Parts: sequence; C-alpha cells; structure tokens
Amino acid sequence: MKKLLSFTALAAAAAAPAHAQSADPAGSSPLIAALNWVQGTLLGNLATTAAVIAIAVIGYLMLTGRFDWRRGIVVLVGIFIIFGAVTIVGGIRGLAQGL
Repeated sequence: MKKLLSFTALAAAAAAPAHAQSADPAGSSPLIAALNWVQGTLLGNLATTAAVIAIAVIGYLMLTGRFDWRRGIVVLVGIFIIFGAVTIVGGIRGLAQGL
C-alpha cells in the first residue's frame, strides 16, 4: 500500500504544471552575451549593407538573364528569413502562449 501511495504522489507531482523561471538560469550570462553578439553581427549595419548590395546585384543579374530566377528568389527569401527572424519567433511565441 505504501508503494502505491508513493507512486500516486510521484504521478501527481509529475502532472503538476511546470512553472517557468522568472530569471535566467545560473551561468547563462556568457551564453546570452554570445548570442547577442551573433545577433548583432547578423543584423548589424555591415550585414544590412551587404544584403542591400546583394539584392541589387542579384536583381540586375536576374533582369539581364545572367542569373536563374529560382536561385534569385531563394536568395531573397533567405535574406527575408534572416532579417525577419526576430519577428517570426515573436509571432510563434505569441501563438504558443495563446494555446
């Protein structure tokens, strides 16, 4: 009977809703700093300038027939995903919280 009671208590504890931590876990500060650096590098002024130049060059090559349209659209969609990643993740998180 004692085993059944302890199993029931364990099952009830496992079924309890999980609570998210309000603060960052211990030791995550260097990881967060590194991820912020990567995000700043990918979305910074240099990356924005390179993306604008890439779009202009690919657009010109597509118009003159020197670049395949399918490959050009893939490049444009890739640039859209990189620069829209923050908004895309925010939308997914909002949908997940609504469930």
